[in-house]
Amino acid sequence: MRMRLLAAAGALVSAVVHLKLWFDGSRDLDVVGPAFMVNAVAGLVIAVLLLTWRHWVPLLLAVGFGASTLGAFVVSTTVGLFGVHASWTGFYTWAAAIAEVVTIVAGLLAAHAEGYLRSLRRLRGQSQDRHPVAGQHLD
Repeated sequence: MRMRLLAAAGALVSAVVHLKLWFDGSRDLDVVGPAFMVNAVAGLVIAVLLLTWRHWVPLLLAVGFGASTLGAFVVSTTVGLFGVHASWTGFYTWAAAIAEVVTIVAGLLAAHAEGYLRSLRRLRGQSQDRHPVAGQHLD
């Protein structure tokens, strides 16, 4: 449960930072403004789900949220994203980036601790047993 709590905290910090940046003027940007608001709402919803629903879905959402949000920021700092060219400067930039890394890592560690990754590997192994590679025969 500690890792779920940490992942929820990371998602919530990212959500709060994006909401603050939305209020600070990113709301006026065509695509990025609405995306910041979606990020704020999604982070809050994911944080609540992580703490209230003991299922693999909130963990998947947390990892995907962290990865997509961090990925979008990396794109915006390299080639630009919808006309926005960000930089790796400022408290809020680093707070969000660290929170997103925490969300990803804690989500994956929680999935491992709760056995969801083992279940996934087991299912994948069963699936491969049912679908042999060309030339193989099932006994």
